[in-house]
Amino acid sequence: MIVAVLCTGTALALPIVRSAGSYRTARAEGSPGAAQAVQTVQTSSGPLTPLDRDFVKRVRLAGLWEIPAGRMAVAKGGTPEVWTAGRHLIDGNSDLDRAVLDTARTLGLGVPDEPSDQQKAWLKQLDDAQGAQFDRLFANIVRNAHGQVFAVVAQVRAGTRNSAVRDLATTANSTVLDHMTVLEETGLVNFGDLSGPPTGTSGPSRNPDPSPNPTGNSAPSSNPSQIPNPSQNPSDSPSDSPTPQR
Repeated sequence: MIVAVLCTGTALALPIVRSAGSYRTARAEGSPGAAQAVQTVQTSSGPLTPLDRDFVKRVRLAGLWEIPAGRMAVAKGGTPEVWTAGRHLIDGNSDLDRAVLDTARTLGLGVPDEPSDQQKAWLKQLDDAQGAQFDRLFANIVRNAHGQVFAVVAQVRAGTRNSAVRDLATTANSTVLDHMTVLEETGLVNFGDLSGPPTGTSGPSRNPDPSPNPTGNSAPSSNPSQIPNPSQNPSDSPSDSPTPQR
């Protein structure tokens, strides 16, 4: 009888121990560190993290809207500096786009084939604007976007363990810096309204597109999906000065 009771007690205890062990394992797998490890995959060029994948996507998205923006600047910009910035956007992003597509193929990643909704809205703003209004919007929207992605490029370049992503980040770094420089040389960038570096960039962002406020009338909106309204600034009217010759 005593032996039977002991066996029964042991049999009842075993499922409890196993159940507790399974519970602890499930919690560990659901922890942030474990989730990060699961999302990091091994490739021939090294570990590929969620931030690496997000970075490749950002670079691809940049070219999808900045090349059309550059073409608009060349076609209807009002100053030689705006035309120069437009050409740099076209040339730099064309080269960078080829690089990001090669990187995506190497890593087996899918990338976007059209701009984000916010980027499309920016392109519509630029398409609708004319004269001095276009020049100001172009310089500020594009410069603000570059400032946001520049911080991510630096973080990825410094920390990635994937050689293919590192090479892409090196190319992107020089391209983005060149574009920021020529946009600032237009003399139209309102530095007081530029968004600061993105916070919490240790992981991929759900909305990588910043919301610039080129009008200079108020602080940048806290709503990242809000597009600045150029009609808020009455000074954004076409200049009476003659259009410079190309």
